[in-house]
Amino acid sequence: MSDSPHEALRADPDIGPLVETHGELTLDPASDLFERLVVSILRQQVSMASAAATRERLFDAVTVTPAGIRDADDEVLRDAGLSRQKTRYVNEVADTFLEHGYSMETFEDTTDEEIHEELTTITGVGDWTANMQLLFAFGREDVFPVGDLGIRKGFEAVVGEGYSRAEMREYAERWSPYRSYASLYLWRASEDIAESVAEVRED
Repeated sequence: MSDSPHEALRADPDIGPLVETHGELTLDPASDLFERLVVSILRQQVSMASAAATRERLFDAVTVTPAGIRDADDEVLRDAGLSRQKTRYVNEVADTFLEHGYSMETFEDTTDEEIHEELTTITGVGDWTANMQLLFAFGREDVFPVGDLGIRKGFEAVVGEGYSRAEMREYAERWSPYRSYASLYLWRASEDIAESVAEVRED
C-alpha cells in the first residue's frame, strides 16, 4: 500500500482522475461531536438550502450544547424550523450526551464499528448519520457510506450504473484502507454533489 491516501488513490483508474482534478482533499475532524451530530440530523431528508436555513436559525436561537438544547422549549426548536420528529431527535441526542458525558475524547480508542454501534442506539441516529460522524466528526479514513445518495450518484458517474449496494461495497474494497478519501472524491464527481458535501463539512 502506498504511503498516503492520495498516493494510493492516484494509482486507481476510477479515483485517480478525480485526484488530479480536485487536488488532495482532506478529512478534517470536528472539534464538537454534539454540534456535528445535530447538524447531521438537520440534514436528514431535506434540501441543502433548507438544512442551512434551519441550522442558522437554530444556532441563533439556542446554545447548541446538550444542556442548551434541553433547556430550550420545544416551541423554540420548532420555530427554528425543526419538525416535530427532529425536535424529538435532537432532544434524544442531548439526553444521551448528558447521561453518558460523550465527547470526541470518549471515542478516541474505539473502532469505527464500535462508534457506529454506540451512536445508532440513539433515537434519530441511523446508519447514514452515524457514518457522517465517522467521516466528518472523527475523520476516520476507511468509511464507505453507501447509504448516501451522493455517494451512489458519484459511484454511478465514475464506475458505472447497475450495481447493487452490496456490489458497490464489494467494489469499494479496492479503495481500502482509504475509502473515506475515495468517498470525498465520489461526492465531487458532479457539481451538485460537491455542494451537498460542502454543507456537511461546514463548521
